[in-house]
Amino acid sequence: MDLSKRLGAEFFGTFWLVLGGCGSAVFAAAFPDVGIGLLGVSLAFGLTVLTMVYAVGGISGGHFNPAVSLGLWAGGRFPAKEIIPYIIAQVIGAIVATAVIYFIASGKADFEMKAGALATNGYGEHSPGGYSYMAGLLAEISMTFFFLFIILGATDKRAPAGFAGIAIGLALTLIHLVSIPITNTSVNPARSTGPALFEGGIALGQIWFFWVMPIIGAVLAGFVYKYFQSSDQE
Repeated sequence: MDLSKRLGAEFFGTFWLVLGGCGSAVFAAAFPDVGIGLLGVSLAFGLTVLTMVYAVGGISGGHFNPAVSLGLWAGGRFPAKEIIPYIIAQVIGAIVATAVIYFIASGKADFEMKAGALATNGYGEHSPGGYSYMAGLLAEISMTFFFLFIILGATDKRAPAGFAGIAIGLALTLIHLVSIPITNTSVNPARSTGPALFEGGIALGQIWFFWVMPIIGAVLAGFVYKYFQSSDQE
């Protein structure tokens, strides 16, 4: 399909991921008496990916994440020449979605732009549970590794047809259940960038971390899965 249409699909898919996932954390997680909590936010992130994989996955492949695009490239599933355009579309989608969240949130009289107000990611003093740099590093690399490994397996031609979106959505839900207390869960540089740009401060100072670590995990997964495929073909 035409590249512009695929980039549009990536924009809307990433927009929905950030609006639904980060929006649930900002508006619903701590709502008095009926807050959805960690489980609800985890489900929200998983559901955004699940729904958009079925909505536009057939158009763009349903990446919605720079780390996914790079991991698919490492796994031999995505051309290098399209990585940068995909990443640009994903980051713009995340920024626009964060703008929507910010303007909705600021419509509340007592809204205050403080650390974590827009569901930013962080380690050390900016970690929800106070987890260290190394703890965040291990969490982001390992969680993104397995996210990509599951994506590559679920979309393999040998996998049952039509179920990839469910496996991918549930994988992202599980990842958030484990790692929200550690880094507020990134595994997606675009998802981290949008909120950090609006919040500034320590979130923006740590944004490099949430580009480097997820990409390392994703690329490693791509190469490892490619090795399994080559071994199988032999």
